[in-house]
Amino acid sequence: MEKQFDTEPAVEVSREELTAVMTALEPDQLISTKEHHHCPRRQLTRGEMILFWALRIYLVLMVGVVVYQIWTSIR
Repeated sequence: MEKQFDTEPAVEVSREELTAVMTALEPDQLISTKEHHHCPRRQLTRGEMILFWALRIYLVLMVGVVVYQIWTSIR
């Protein structure tokens, strides 16, 4: 007879206990456990999406400015 274990983690697990378990597991066991308890992506609100797209656009523009400054300083 195989024992059936509850797959839900206990609420009262301390960070030290969790760290001890993670260090005791082999890498493939850790990956298998993480895949078994997959957490889906968070759904972002409209404001968060706008903020992240604005940051992406700003980043691309700033990379362009840096490349331009390097190009002009070399010439």
